[in-house]
Amino acid sequence: MVDFGRVQKELVDCNKDREVSGVSIELHGGDDLSHLLGTIFGPISTPYEGGTFQIDIRLPAGYPFEPPKMQFKTKVWHPNISSQNGAICLDILKDQWSPALTLKTALVSLQALLSAPEPDDPQDAVVAQQYLRDHSTFVSTARYWTETFAKRASVGTEEKVFSFFFFNLITRYDTSDIIAKQPRNPILMPQVQKLVEMGFPEGLVRRALESAGNDENLALEKLCSS
Repeated sequence: MVDFGRVQKELVDCNKDREVSGVSIELHGGDDLSHLLGTIFGPISTPYEGGTFQIDIRLPAGYPFEPPKMQFKTKVWHPNISSQNGAICLDILKDQWSPALTLKTALVSLQALLSAPEPDDPQDAVVAQQYLRDHSTFVSTARYWTETFAKRASVGTEEKVFSFFFFNLITRYDTSDIIAKQPRNPILMPQVQKLVEMGFPEGLVRRALESAGNDENLALEKLCSS
């Protein structure tokens, strides 16, 4: 059974210096101490700087002798975090967990993971390959995802973020037919697919590629700077 006395103490200890550590924990909803919500601030001098990332935390019955189950709720572009479901590849959340560790320790370790990805032991192979083979594109994409998904509080909702992004893009390009069905150019498909996998809407990707003369890197710059 979960040691709820310890969990309560951990919450107090974690939150008393949240401004210094950059991590905090609260109840996910209601009064269930086995389901928590962690928050970490993106480390400075990384593509995640300025972002606020939420972590879903579930404590198994054997906690603290079993590791907490953590998963990113905020979408993030990182080799060790699934871009699809937020699953995390981190040893202390698996076989390297110890009862001497705490929830705060785990969240601080996630912060450190954002600062120092481990692409050779990935959770998301697509992101890891981009990190290793095209690092500048990785940085641009990770920064775009941070701006889009980890800074929503300053804009309102994800829909407002997309609307803002869309508005800025259509002021740069002639997008009168962006919603209309467009013929698919087989030559562009690999480029389109790659940029779409980074989280950009397909219609906007195609328009950016056309504007950039099919130069993938230039199109990415246009998309990220919009």
